[in-house]
Amino acid sequence: MLHGLTGWHLLIVLAVIVLLFGAAKLPALAQSVGKSARLFKGELKAMKDDDSVPLDHAVAPAHPEPRSTAVVADPPPTR
Repeated sequence: MLHGLTGWHLLIVLAVIVLLFGAAKLPALAQSVGKSARLFKGELKAMKDDDSVPLDHAVAPAHPEPRSTAVVADPPPTR
């Protein structure tokens, strides 16, 4: 996957990142990336849990679809 990349390459990439973003913004950037990764991981786990629920034990919808309630208007008055 790395195809011959060494530690020097990583060091150069890290130096470029520091130059682009500045040392002051890197902790905030790392924190936001960490939060995003945790959120993504949690969503993946929730999707796996949803898929593992068998259809026999699936929860019924909270609001069943309402039945048709036709409104019948009174006929117009005759003279």
